[in-house]
This record gives sequence, C-alpha cells and structure tokens, in this order.
Amino acid sequence: MDDLVVFDGVCNLCTASVTFILRHEAEARLRFVSLQSPAGSRLMRELGLDPEDARTFVLLAGGKAFLRSEAALRVCGYFRWPWRALAALRVVPRPIRDRAYDLVARHRYRWFGRTEACLLPTPELRARFIEA
Repeated sequence: MDDLVVFDGVCNLCTASVTFILRHEAEARLRFVSLQSPAGSRLMRELGLDPEDARTFVLLAGGKAFLRSEAALRVCGYFRWPWRALAALRVVPRPIRDRAYDLVARHRYRWFGRTEACLLPTPELRARFIEA
C-alpha cells in the first residue's frame, strides 16, 4: 500500500507543501488525506490524535506513524535530488527540530493564511487523495 500524508486542508502552507511534494516526488508513492475530511478525522482519532488540533503533520509509512518534523523530513526521502538531501536534517536533534516545527505550526495561519475549503485535486491527481 502507498504511504499516506495527513495534512491540514485549509492551511495555505500545508496545501502548498502537498503541491510541492506532488511536484518533486521521485515516484508517485504518497497518497494524501485532509484531516478535515471524514477519513482524515477518523484516522487522527485512531492514532490517538485530536482531529481538531491541526498543528501536526502526519506520515504513515511502513506501518508506523511519524509526526511533526520527523514526518516532514521523512517525506523528503521520497523526493528527487537535490530535494532528497533535505532528509539529512534528521541529524539535528528532534527536540530542536520539533521546537522550530511547533513555532511555524502555531503561526502558520497568521503568516501564510488559510482558506475556507480544502484543496481540490485536479482530475489527474484525484486518485492520490482520500476523501471519504
């Protein structure tokens, strides 16, 4: 099964990140679900996470859930070069990475804005997104 990214579908930074991932993936292996969707909300609860708290980025890969900076840097491993090299930032201790991640997450709506509706994928990409 493909690996899955759970993202905040109304956050401009988050939807731009999904667009970036789609553009730079080496292979089309990742699928996406907005945490505002029924499937995303259910998945967050199954992981023991609050679906109302949209401040975390989740990657499900290899039967494991990765959160926050760890999820973001593991996603970099799916990219083509040179973007794949960003995964090397995992050498930075997780508490430091997560502190920076939390700062951006806390202010993302103010700094990058938000929309009232989730990202609508193009017909070509619709199969990569889980909605129900």
